[in-house]
Amino acid sequence: MAAPALVALAHGSRDSRSAATVTALVDEVKALRPDLRIERAFLELAKPNFQTVVDKLVRAGYDEIVVVPLLLNEAFHAKVDVPEVIAEATARHPGLQIRATDVLGLEARFLEVLDERMREALKEARVRELDALVLAAAGSSDPLANQAVARLARVWGTHHKLPVTAAYAAAAPPATGEAVRAFRAEGRRHIAVASLFLAPGSLLDRATELAFEAGAVAVSEPLGAHPEIARTVLARYAVGAVELVPV
Repeated sequence: MAAPALVALAHGSRDSRSAATVTALVDEVKALRPDLRIERAFLELAKPNFQTVVDKLVRAGYDEIVVVPLLLNEAFHAKVDVPEVIAEATARHPGLQIRATDVLGLEARFLEVLDERMREALKEARVRELDALVLAAAGSSDPLANQAVARLARVWGTHHKLPVTAAYAAAAPPATGEAVRAFRAEGRRHIAVASLFLAPGSLLDRATELAFEAGAVAVSEPLGAHPEIARTVLARYAVGAVELVPV
């Protein structure tokens, strides 16, 4: 019996860089598990959409699918959009079983990826000294999602023994520029911003612009198609596949 197919489900963006990053990440996952049927899909704004991918898998003979949402927080898209598209797919395909896993989330080990991206940014900017950090995320109308970012920022700051502030590109204060200016008001001059985003896009572009305008010395690239992210996708898949096994 074939293992369930894996669908890596991203939100989607009009920015082609975002889709390219998701494709590269899925390629990383495929390299780790060439035995699995692995597809990428998007909720909106990019192709292929989820229903198209499900139809293709059903035609290929799959009756079990594990969906791994490529989302960094458990907010609206995870709680509403993902269940809705899965309900639509199962209604159209009687007998099809689809299990959505937890989102990628904000794993502590993602801090290692942040560190790697930050080292790259500091090297490019020729910065050798830091006295504060800003952890920039997309932001959410769900306060619990923003609190999760703030907790991760505290953990990161403790690790580096530097003050860290969480900042948000939308839906919640402070913005990256505000966070950088607040540190500068304290007399700190070497402030770098880490991008807690999975892929590039307009929100990250704006957050980066505001950070540099406020005096940040460096802004890192998003997490991107890193092997650690790919391993997390497979860890989520493994749990979802087990949950599909009849008890």
